[in-house]
Amino acid sequence: APHHVPKEWIAKWQGKFDMGWDKLREETLARQIAMGIVPANTKLAKKPEAIKDWDTLSADEKRLFTRQAEVFAAFLDYTDHEIGRLLQAVDVTGESDNTLVFYIAGDNGTSGEGGANGMFNEYTYFNGVPESVSEMLKHIDQWGSPETYPHMAAGWSVALNTPFAWMKQVASDFGGTRNGMVVSWPQGIKARDGIRTQFTHVIDIAPTILEAANIPEPTEVDGTKQIPMQGKSLVYTFADASAPERHTTQYFEIAGNRAIYHDGWYARTIHKAPWEPKPRNPLQSDTWELFNVREDFSLSNDVAGANSGKLAELQQIFMKEAEANHVLPLDDRSMERMDGKAVGRPDLMAGRTSLTLSEGMTGLMESVFINVKNRSKVITAEVEVPASGANGTVIAQGGRFGGWSL
Repeated sequence: APHHVPKEWIAKWQGKFDMGWDKLREETLARQIAMGIVPANTKLAKKPEAIKDWDTLSADEKRLFTRQAEVFAAFLDYTDHEIGRLLQAVDVTGESDNTLVFYIAGDNGTSGEGGANGMFNEYTYFNGVPESVSEMLKHIDQWGSPETYPHMAAGWSVALNTPFAWMKQVASDFGGTRNGMVVSWPQGIKARDGIRTQFTHVIDIAPTILEAANIPEPTEVDGTKQIPMQGKSLVYTFADASAPERHTTQYFEIAGNRAIYHDGWYARTIHKAPWEPKPRNPLQSDTWELFNVREDFSLSNDVAGANSGKLAELQQIFMKEAEANHVLPLDDRSMERMDGKAVGRPDLMAGRTSLTLSEGMTGLMESVFINVKNRSKVITAEVEVPASGANGTVIAQGGRFGGWSL
């Protein structure tokens, strides 16, 4: 979020999501299997209990939610169009065949901050103010315009992360981390329309570029020694679809949602959903699951009960990786982290009790202004008003969708 796109692009998608998110999951998985993107035996992971079945929704809910999906699809469509313009510009230079392109569709999986209903103004999420369907329907014709800061209901997040169960923020599920990626380099990759199944991670991209360009990894920049890159170059997969996997271990963690991949096994715990204000359990009481990724692409079959030894082994690997990568101590706070003082984060303005502003000091980022959130404050303004009178804003922090002004 936010999903913004011109109206004419939204119109192209009208009615395309009337089938709802459950049917969309089924249709998407069928296409994925037919295209060979996922194994033929892949099943849909069970969606979170908080996500309602589409058939149980009211007419108003369906009308609002389909509009949300149409705007999101148009947003992706428009983005894809602009990326196409970029590639056309490369083509004009005559260098397309010798240009290595990575196209990653997303960042952390479609996000679920929209919760049950979605939202007209995403800042309501950060302030714990749920929006009702009836209120959002008043703005349905504006959805996706500059007058909105919109997000969609989390049912669409699950559907658009098919065949997985979860979404962004839930780093312990592939729905929150796994994205489609296309790699193109006509002069350097002989294979066409091929699929690679070796486990890879976004940290592998930079090492791949360096190897492809025959450039050594920098060990020092401007006199500062660099931490060695941990990713593994993917160049070894370009010519050999069956090459043995080189990225064999990878940890994941966001706000207590944590997991570990190791040699085809995946151990994880779901600590908190994006729409849940507090974690489900204390960190030390979380329930862990175990999956055989090579047999279970969608993480739909928990085999922890029959493999307690393997689960314990992976949990130990997670702690080792967490220590090595500065994940510890684990911190499962989320909204609290936005207030540096509340979580003990170094603050440029710490201790400041006053700030004098003058003309021209505009566009200041929040971190260089005194923190006035959730505390008493006094604002004094010395104003010169011309004899003819005047009106307007003296000072404002924020904008259309949140903040305060004097």
